[in-house]
Amino acid sequence: REGAAVLGLPSSGLHTNGYTLARRIFGDSREALEKVYPELGRPVGEALLEPHRCYYNDLKDVLPLVRGMAHITGGGLVDNVPRIIPEGLGVRFDASSWPIPPVFTLMQRLGDIPREEMYRDFNMGLGMVVVAAPGDAGELRRQVPELITVGEVVRQAGIGLARRLPDGRTV
Repeated sequence: REGAAVLGLPSSGLHTNGYTLARRIFGDSREALEKVYPELGRPVGEALLEPHRCYYNDLKDVLPLVRGMAHITGGGLVDNVPRIIPEGLGVRFDASSWPIPPVFTLMQRLGDIPREEMYRDFNMGLGMVVVAAPGDAGELRRQVPELITVGEVVRQAGIGLARRLPDGRTV
């Protein structure tokens, strides 16, 4: 419903998608995969192969409070989240409410990838998105402290990605 809270659990990395694009950006030679980028602090190959996180254990006890869930894989936030939102509604994300892992910002910079494409192709740091009634969001965060409020359901189809500036303005 309009006004529902949208919460997210952090991803551990690329998870299961985006490797073709990552290979184009970084290359796939041993030398390329062993290169250490300062923002990663380890070889890029290790960052790309970070094991996929399983969210079941985090969420199994709170499932009665959950109205919808989207596992953010191929299609990123832009294609996965609308699948759980009724027609005529959408989600407005505050993209400044969660940290974007360095592997994504590095790929965006090196590949000169537009922001919109990054959010369509990758999870951008959110591996699971959960929708809950506004009154249940606090209890969900209490039981699953890693959950972050990342947006809300709005009366506008699609996904909106805003970034809140320190002065309170949204862009």
